[in-house]
Amino acid sequence: MTAAYTLYAKPGFSATTIERLCSEARISNRAFYECFGGREELLQALHERCVEESLAVVAKALQDAPQTLDGRIGAGVRAYMEFATADWRRARIMHLEVRRSGDVLAASRQRAVASFARLVEEASAEFPQAAKIDRHLLSLGVIGALQELLIEWILAEEPKELEELVQVAVHICGRALGAS
Repeated sequence: MTAAYTLYAKPGFSATTIERLCSEARISNRAFYECFGGREELLQALHERCVEESLAVVAKALQDAPQTLDGRIGAGVRAYMEFATADWRRARIMHLEVRRSGDVLAASRQRAVASFARLVEEASAEFPQAAKIDRHLLSLGVIGALQELLIEWILAEEPKELEELVQVAVHICGRALGAS
């Protein structure tokens, strides 16, 4: 999994063969197939691990945040952005390779988006100032905006500083959810 974490991030999923994975991991092809049914299954396992870890980090941040809408938005966004950008491989797998893999991770990606949408919905549900439109659709829109900011960060020749990403993401989420 460690070899795939690096190779799937760069040069990418489509450019990484099983032979290259096995060579990098110093295992036989047979050992690989004893653990995984193929490259796709390994990518899914990596993606799901990244998602589970990030959901846990964000849930903890929301739990520890000031119990205001602004506090929850700031804590949740910061926790996610810091976690996603702390390791470029994680950011690439979660935000680029998940899309580049085509149908391979479509279901896994949808589950991840649904899980993050639930976090956003739950974190903002008790606040009367939160937007009065469909909270689920709004959550999906906010998640899409955060993903695009991270894709821009990943692909930029000179990536923006994390603090600027967080500031923009908090602004977007705050405006969308009705924070002060």
